[in-house]
Amino acid sequence: MREISPTENWLLITLGMALSGVIYGLIAFPGEPLIIGAVFAVFMGVPMIAFERRILFRPLYRRIERLPTFAYILVALVIYEILMSVGYAAAALLMWSLRFIEPESLTDILVMPFHVFLYALAVCALIVFILRVRDLLGRQVFTSMLISRYRRPVKEERVFLFIDLADSTAFAEKHGDLRAQEYLKALFAAFAEPVRRHKGAIDDYVGDAAIITWPLERGVKFARCVRCVFDILDDIEANAATWRKNFGQAPRLRAALHGGFIITAEIGVDHHKITFFGDTVNTTARLESLCKSLGRQVLISTELAQRIKLPETIEIEDLGDHAVKGRGQVLGVMALKQQEKVEMAPAFDLRADLSHCALLL
Repeated sequence: MREISPTENWLLITLGMALSGVIYGLIAFPGEPLIIGAVFAVFMGVPMIAFERRILFRPLYRRIERLPTFAYILVALVIYEILMSVGYAAAALLMWSLRFIEPESLTDILVMPFHVFLYALAVCALIVFILRVRDLLGRQVFTSMLISRYRRPVKEERVFLFIDLADSTAFAEKHGDLRAQEYLKALFAAFAEPVRRHKGAIDDYVGDAAIITWPLERGVKFARCVRCVFDILDDIEANAATWRKNFGQAPRLRAALHGGFIITAEIGVDHHKITFFGDTVNTTARLESLCKSLGRQVLISTELAQRIKLPETIEIEDLGDHAVKGRGQVLGVMALKQQEKVEMAPAFDLRADLSHCALLL
């Protein structure tokens, strides 16, 4: 199943908004050009969705989301009203300049009718609700449930990445469980962008570990699953000072990659979930536990490594075969690490060197 790109996602949202405007125009203003309702809906709705998705005025959104629920709702409604009013005025000016509408006064352009506001707010609330549910379930899980892809169990090949926070117990003992939860929340939030960038999906959070997965073909293409791991590690390292300032330490992570056949199925009655069954998932978990005993940060099974063309910046170390708990046969294990970044020597400046020689002479 092909993943929808961010551009395609916003195109669908825009088309949905335009369609809602067309429907409203057919009901409220029959006989008028359909483009009028579509333009008004897009100008009013898309900025509101962009704000809700933290694309427009992101710092402001982060401030209001810290508010108590009732205060958050009131402030959000005020912001929605402002955004939609500005969008309505911009659409009215555009339609007027193109001679699609002939307003009787400037008030008809600048002031949005209350019934238009209510309809636009209802449509936006519906779209926001759908997007929130999609975020809660995960994009791929949401789409799969929508089309009932896994209503019947499916056998498929997938890559799994188990990434775990080291010394989380010690942090909780020192700072308390509430502070530890804030630490984990910030860490898992840092995983989101690299996972999205490399077209993976966060399947679950288990304690202080995250389970990330790809369909095998997508995960091995361009070494996405491997690049994802090291992008996460690079991001943590690049922001180490911020982590120390906020939590007193920078996260230390351990990660393991493995792939193979699994059974994917939608389970549950009141609470539905798409879950994975099979030896591949268990083996990945056991492989991650080997990181500590082998003293390596990132491990990958030999059988998966052989299916990936690794980037030139990644070094691989063959650690041989290891017995894995719960597995009837040994597993080939390799360690991955990035090459050390070499400081470039200053460029050779021929003119400066000749000048220096002349002075010596």
